Amino acid sequence: MERCAWVKLDEPVYVKYHDEEWGVPVYDDQKLFEMLCLEGAQAGLNWLTILKRREGYRAAFDGFDVEKILHYDDAKLAALKEDERIIRNRLKIASVVTNAKSYINMQQKHGSFANYIWSFVDGKPIINHWARIEDVPATTEISDRMSKQLKKDGFKFVGSTICYAFMQAVGMVNDHTKNCHCYQK
Repeated sequence: MERCAWVKLDEPVYVKYHDEEWGVPVYDDQKLFEMLCLEGAQAGLNWLTILKRREGYRAAFDGFDVEKILHYDDAKLAALKEDERIIRNRLKIASVVTNAKSYINMQQKHGSFANYIWSFVDGKPIINHWARIEDVPATTEISDRMSKQLKKDGFKFVGSTICYAFMQAVGMVNDHTKNCHCYQK
């Protein structure tokens, strides 16, 4: 069975993520928030590093329960900086709290976070038809626009490359290459 060239076949967590999650449309607000935070945590690292720590992130950040995250105090933030299950970068940790506030604001303004985030692609996935992994862009005009707007709306760690990776992860963009068994899905 052929897969996209970026998948490390010797990493079962990567294979499972590629086959079952990557490129599958997500409309659940909490899952979208989790993925945005995890993509932000990836900045400067590779996705496999974050994927292997995803359960640790879920435990450390209370299942990405926004209501709990909004009430994190200095003691909780200090504990997170010592938590070996996550990337212990002060700015990345703080961004989860900042993003939770912005997330709530966007939910209130747009009815749901999904409505807000999916508006960048008019509510439906963009299906690309790449022959090779080298053809897949790191950013697009849409990810540039999304990044600019998310920053304007108070989000952190949402550069254009992070936004495009997020779009791929939550199925706003389907970038499975044509030779991949998931392409037809």
